[in-house]
Amino acid sequence: MVTSNYGEAQTSSRSAIALGSNLGDSKATFDSTLNLLDETAGITVQTCSSYYRTLPIGPSQPDFLNACAILRVELTPQALLKILLDIERHFGRVRRERWGPRTLDLDILLFEDLVLSTPELQIPHPCMTQRAFVLVPLAEIASKWIEPVSGEAIAQLVEKVDCSGVSLSIKQD
Repeated sequence: MVTSNYGEAQTSSRSAIALGSNLGDSKATFDSTLNLLDETAGITVQTCSSYYRTLPIGPSQPDFLNACAILRVELTPQALLKILLDIERHFGRVRRERWGPRTLDLDILLFEDLVLSTPELQIPHPCMTQRAFVLVPLAEIASKWIEPVSGEAIAQLVEKVDCSGVSLSIKQD
């Protein structure tokens, strides 16, 4: 179990995260990750998208499974990032090459309407508006959320990207 003694925020905030995996049993990894997050003090998983099979970007590798989740957090963005990185390591994530295969990738996409740029963390995620594998699952669960840099809703952003490499794999109830 992951504990959240990394810096609690004063109020509850809504955050969107992305999940990605193409090594091992990705579905089981996602299911376990969502359970771990929900069991972590200061985090409640509000909803998760369906799981999508997506074509990889970068070197030759297996297809990815991708999803997005909406969290209610009582943490700072930096504390949430620390927890996500700890969970990645728990599932064997090793960073060898950019855009390479991975057991688990967790990214903070949005944190309320915050715009943040530090060496460790950028919110909104800097590439999310160009990535169908992020926007398709995010639009399923947060289509009206306004991405604060573009000022556009997720539903509008997903219409601007090529979604041909994204297909529904596991529908959530």
